[in-house]
Amino acid sequence: MPVEQLVPREGWVVLHLFWKLGPRSDVEAITAAVKAAEGAGVQVVTFAVLGHKADLGSMLLGPDIVTLRQAQSTLALAGLELATSYVSLTEVSEYARGMPPERLEPRLHPQLPPDGMRALCFYPMSKRREATDNWYQLDYEARLSLMREHGASGHRFAGRVLQLVTGSTGLDDYEWGVTLFACTPDDLKECVHAMRFDEASARYADFGPFYTGVVASVEDVLGLCGAS
Repeated sequence: MPVEQLVPREGWVVLHLFWKLGPRSDVEAITAAVKAAEGAGVQVVTFAVLGHKADLGSMLLGPDIVTLRQAQSTLALAGLELATSYVSLTEVSEYARGMPPERLEPRLHPQLPPDGMRALCFYPMSKRREATDNWYQLDYEARLSLMREHGASGHRFAGRVLQLVTGSTGLDDYEWGVTLFACTPDDLKECVHAMRFDEASARYADFGPFYTGVVASVEDVLGLCGAS
């Protein structure tokens, strides 16, 4: 009997999977697994990862946790070895409530990857909860002001960087996952550098590991990774 769907009341499930190629990796089976997930209504963004942390990544987005878990299983059965992962949900933050629906829709149901933005990075982050720098002891108006400043810094990179912030409190080790798509790698670097000077980041943010990759079709990603 099929497992019943498990769907959030708002937004989509986002599953970042970072893989290593192994001796059992089957190029045809991996490609077929990605196509099968897409056929089941899952958006799949594939990217070749730079550095030692993983060989390739797959960012899966869809309304149903069960379907995403099935896609993960199919990719693993194709011989990929999971190095690490991250689970989150698309969301509209408390600081964005009241915006026009056309500005909220891309946050809840993004269409990825954006055209022409082939450079990707992903990192998790949380707000600091230290004695002197506790984000959660600030009142709402103070937090709103800091986030508006932070958002204004990000808007300077419109057209060069697309940012998707997904919520992971209670779902994974950090409170948010941040996925950036950019036209060039230095756009990623400049954007993250600029936004770290905002007080919301400089004083109140803690960051996890960064993963950087090249977005491409699954066939091209496997080729970049030396799979044959």
